Amino acid sequence: MSNSISNQYLVKHGAKDDEGTSAELVSEFSSLLSDSSKFGLVVTIANEALTPLATLARSSGDFNSNLAQLTPYLKPDEPLYVLLRRHAQAPFLAAVTYVPDAAKVRQKMLFASTRLTLVRELGTEHFRETIFVTTADELSPAGFDRHDQHVGLDAPLTEEERTLGEVKRAEAEAGAGTGVREIHLSSTMNMPVRDDALQALSDLGSGGGRALVMLKINPQDEAVELEPSSSNASSVSEAVGAISTSEPRFTFFRYQVPRGEAKEVVLFFYTNPATPGSKAVKNRMIYPLQKRAVLTMAEKECNVAVEKKFEVEDPSEITEEVILDELFPKVETKTAFKRPKRPGR
Repeated sequence: MSNSISNQYLVKHGAKDDEGTSAELVSEFSSLLSDSSKFGLVVTIANEALTPLATLARSSGDFNSNLAQLTPYLKPDEPLYVLLRRHAQAPFLAAVTYVPDAAKVRQKMLFASTRLTLVRELGTEHFRETIFVTTADELSPAGFDRHDQHVGLDAPLTEEERTLGEVKRAEAEAGAGTGVREIHLSSTMNMPVRDDALQALSDLGSGGGRALVMLKINPQDEAVELEPSSSNASSVSEAVGAISTSEPRFTFFRYQVPRGEAKEVVLFFYTNPATPGSKAVKNRMIYPLQKRAVLTMAEKECNVAVEKKFEVEDPSEITEEVILDELFPKVETKTAFKRPKRPGR
């Protein structure tokens, strides 16, 4: 089974060895793969390891009819993972991450950041789709119908089409293996980064021609990648104008300081707009988790010395005045306390 990707490098930041999946989970997962009478596997995190909570037997040949078995495990305040045998042809499985809104913040962050670790360690080749949900209703027949309509799943393929698709998928994975590197920060957090993002940051850090680097997280594999619209902005207004107002971004901008001695500094903007929808909820959990990893990678691996960091919701909150106030904070001058004169003197 695969638990890493090629061209891997590690940035350790006070991390322990990765416990990963428990031996019990590996055994139960192998049984789920080989035994078509099993419908799913409920997984939790216990003692810093991914551990099976329950195995679900197939009660019917119809996928929707089997979903009722999930009800006892879908608590309103407890995250978990559900691996479901959903498709008739390989890859058979769907990996579902259930993170209810009422769960504790620490649990939300832990389960959201570990979900790709689960899929990678069990083998990405076994999963056709990964799904992130926040309510039990999304794991009902109607919820899966809404999901399918949203992602626009293709119609069933012929054997020839499926074979051709598998070949293309394998070629794509082989190509992606040489273009992605993975940052390992702790036992439960890994961050893949595409080579073009690393190259752009290295160019910025070395004082090359690039002045603006915007990064985003790919929703499919959650790899950090370069925003195609990154440009060489020459002013704060141009840099801010290039940042998305609907999705989060990590932005590095080389700024020519207009005060004092002539010098350039690198500023970091983390923007996370308050937009509605389940995608926005997911973004508002995933991006904060990766912010530290992105900064660590930029500073340690790409020699980007960040002078000041700014964290806002809307890019419009970043102005040159705000930046200058941070770079040149006003110093308050204190006047000595004068004792009031006594009356009559």
